[in-house]
This record gives sequence, structure tokens and C-alpha cells, in this order.
Amino acid sequence: MVQIADAVGVHETTVSRAISGKYMATPQGVFEMKYFFTPGYQTSSGESMSNTSVKEAILDLVRNEDGNTPLSDKEIVEILSKRGIPIARRTVAKYRTELNILPSNMRRKY
Repeated sequence: MVQIADAVGVHETTVSRAISGKYMATPQGVFEMKYFFTPGYQTSSGESMSNTSVKEAILDLVRNEDGNTPLSDKEIVEILSKRGIPIARRTVAKYRTELNILPSNMRRKY
């Protein structure tokens, strides 16, 4: 949205209001316009990364964790930070919930 706002010469919130409640028919189906403007992250190397990619990284970490000692949200934040992805613990918890991943204490295998 920032790039469009800059190109058109308006504020980002104006673009957000303009596309709010609007839909687009595509060969793959009907999508809300906001679908095409996913928020993203800037990695430490300066690359842009979508929140979908961050969610996939979290899902991958949880899939490959040791069942006896599952990763906490804080540990996931630390691992992603080492990979150059700055993210807050609360955001990890939010994405984990959206991905239907249980908290670490409920993922533990006894």
C-alpha cells in the first residue's frame, strides 16, 4: 500500500480506505482487495518478507521440533531473529493461533 500511495501521491491510509470492502474477480475466484496487500517484514539484510512466509517458517519450526521439549514462543522468536526476521513474541503467538498450533505445554509428548 505504501508503494501505491507514493506512486499516486496520497497517504497509505487513503489507499487502505479506497480498497476497503472492494472485491476482485480472478480466474481463481473472488478475493477481497486487501488480500493482495499482505503486510510484511523487513529482514536484517533488507529483504522484504511476507507474513505468509513468516507463518510458514513458524510452522516448519514446530513440525521439526522435539516432541519432548517443544519450542516456546520466545524460543521461536530467538530462532527467527538469528535468521534475520525481527518478530515479537505476541506476533508469534497470534500466528501460532491462526495456524491452529497449540501452545508448547500442550504440544509436549509424554
